[in-house]
Amino acid sequence: MIRIIHYLNQFFGGIGGEDKAHVSPRIIEGPIGPGRLIETFMHKEAKVIATVICGDNYFAQDIEKASSEVLKLILPYRADLFIAGPAFNAGRYGIACGAVCKIVQKELGIPAVTGMYDENPGVELYRTDTFIIKTTDSARGMSEALQRILSLGRRLVRNEKIGPPSKEGYFSRGILINEYADRIGAERVVDMLMLKLKGMPFESEVSRPIYDRIKPAPSIKDLRLSKIALVTDGGLVPKGNPDRIEISSATRFGRYDIKGLEKLKPEDYEVRHSGYDSTLVREDPNRLVPLDVMRDFEKEGRIGGLHDKFYSTTGVASIVEIMRRLGRIIASELLADGVSGVILTST
Repeated sequence: MIRIIHYLNQFFGGIGGEDKAHVSPRIIEGPIGPGRLIETFMHKEAKVIATVICGDNYFAQDIEKASSEVLKLILPYRADLFIAGPAFNAGRYGIACGAVCKIVQKELGIPAVTGMYDENPGVELYRTDTFIIKTTDSARGMSEALQRILSLGRRLVRNEKIGPPSKEGYFSRGILINEYADRIGAERVVDMLMLKLKGMPFESEVSRPIYDRIKPAPSIKDLRLSKIALVTDGGLVPKGNPDRIEISSATRFGRYDIKGLEKLKPEDYEVRHSGYDSTLVREDPNRLVPLDVMRDFEKEGRIGGLHDKFYSTTGVASIVEIMRRLGRIIASELLADGVSGVILTST
């Protein structure tokens, strides 16, 4: 009998939606929600002995702390396998699933598996640390995702050989394993080249990264006639964080008035960002949002003028679709205000 511990967020754990995203980790004996499907698929071969539930916001606000709290909860249960999610395309949930799988493997030495959609930020953050099965973008694919997670998990418990990502359905972990082949590398690569030249399908032995291709905007013809805006994903906000921008996996942005200001004063601002050491920015916010330098350019006539607001959000562990949406909103507002160009500062 394989003893399984299952990790869920507040939604799949049956506690609530975003209104319960702040709940701290808790453990309940037995299966909940998708955990019941696990026992159905595994028949009498496995048992979900406990389910850990944690709110997405609670986890995202302090990943290290939340991971440690989850670890303490599951220590007494002596599990054989840890399963998280699947998280599909839910960014905060994906990050939590990856983080708990990583710490469980490292500290307890038991195999762990989760599942995510390829655009989930948890994939890039944790695919080298744990097995992440490829899933659809929503819970419509729950049944198939769990069956594939369990298939891989069962073999990990049995210490069976795991094949390459293309055959097993998990995201590449960047691990290269030496194997004997019936042909040398030169022969194999020539065969792949010939297939490519003939327009026939072939499979590379080295996976290539896929990047979005963005068409560059036309250059500004005369900066002296331009209106420039300042935008940052470094999380600089007025003291008190009036727009409640998250420290990671942000879902919102803020726009802040700088009309008549010559520079940003440190006592007026704070940083909401968990991805870098913000000491220098907190000492002088102009290092991130260069208002002081831009005012000099404005006085010297090097630019036509500066937009009277700066825009800010947080870029760490971002969900691609959410960032696209925020970017479109910001861009549409800037275009409506006659902005010619943007200085986007990152960290």
